[in-house]
Amino acid sequence: MKMTEVAVKNTRVLEAYEGFVKHMKAFLDEQQFNHEEYTNFVKWADRLGRSGEIPLFLDVFVETYVLEAKYKNAPGTEPSLLGPYYEENSPLLEGSKVVIPQRSDEPGDKLKFYGNVSSVNGPIGNTKVEWWQDDADGLYSNYDSTAPDFNLRGQFYTDENGDFEVESIVPIPYQIPTSGPTGEFTFAAGYHAYRPAHIHIKFEHEGHETLITQVFFEGDKWLETDVAGGVRSTLTTKLIDKGDHKEASLNFVMRTE
Repeated sequence: MKMTEVAVKNTRVLEAYEGFVKHMKAFLDEQQFNHEEYTNFVKWADRLGRSGEIPLFLDVFVETYVLEAKYKNAPGTEPSLLGPYYEENSPLLEGSKVVIPQRSDEPGDKLKFYGNVSSVNGPIGNTKVEWWQDDADGLYSNYDSTAPDFNLRGQFYTDENGDFEVESIVPIPYQIPTSGPTGEFTFAAGYHAYRPAHIHIKFEHEGHETLITQVFFEGDKWLETDVAGGVRSTLTTKLIDKGDHKEASLNFVMRTE
């Protein structure tokens, strides 16, 4: 006779589940769903899973609250959304002054971005930086764009003082996908589907928490109503017109582990 395997209890999983059930019961008591409403929700959730949009929905409507709960009063740069368009293994670029991979005739306004990375404990150098963004059509390579894979994506290291410079293009606002269940919810809730222009940046340095954040630009019409709620005032900077290109800068502070 085959012996039944004994499950090893994961206390953290059990605590999270019990907390979820506790608050879900309170939510159901508050909302008093009828059976039709509950059935419609179950059918929508099934479509969400079958469509592969669970990561998209959670990135847009949940992740920002996870970050705010953990980092609201923490020192260092505020994190922002990883988003659904992150792609591992982007090209490693030489030096701390880099040109992000792009097409020879890449559309869009040229951008020069200047940054510095330090620690809550003081200066640090040689921090790994990963950069990704949309193109002038509001699309991301490796996903919905016809651009080559890893277009406008790259990783590099800061210099010994924590400084780095990037040449790229200015990102533009874009609309999250709306043809599936995520779009159904977005419009049923009366929301628009736009995110303000932003750059994604990820920082890694030994002895420090990985920092995943975004950079936004003053004057963007969607800053106050970002559908994903990812905007932080401390992550918003000026975009300065220099004639043949635009410039922006922002400094970042990492937390120790």
